[in-house]
Amino acid sequence: MTKFRGWIAVLLLGFAGLVLAQGNIEIDTPAIAALKQSMQQRHAKLAPLYASGAVGLAADGNVALRDASGVPLAQRGQANALVAAENADRAALYREIARANGHPEWEADVRATFARRWIDRAQPGWWIQRDGNWVRK
Repeated sequence: MTKFRGWIAVLLLGFAGLVLAQGNIEIDTPAIAALKQSMQQRHAKLAPLYASGAVGLAADGNVALRDASGVPLAQRGQANALVAAENADRAALYREIARANGHPEWEADVRATFARRWIDRAQPGWWIQRDGNWVRK
């Protein structure tokens, strides 16, 4: 019987570790909801920049001004501000999701998960970063 309890304990600990390692990236808190809303509102302004190729989805979970020549000079300041605001919200989102899961040390893992998701869900024609290179999806 003691041997059986030992195996159960090992299985439960293994399962608990698996659950903790995965976390809940769909978790919602008021802070996370506010960040998502801010990002959604900004997306309408970023979408044309993605479509033109001026802005791309970087492998690190950020967006990047990939080709500044794709933005008229008079609008480059606004494009840079949009990219900076988006990246600030993304960093805060990754941090808040890790905190909401009770594991702030997971922030890098949350970022990596979202980076893959952003790239996987990018629209055809958008620029994404793969293996350090910019490619059109």
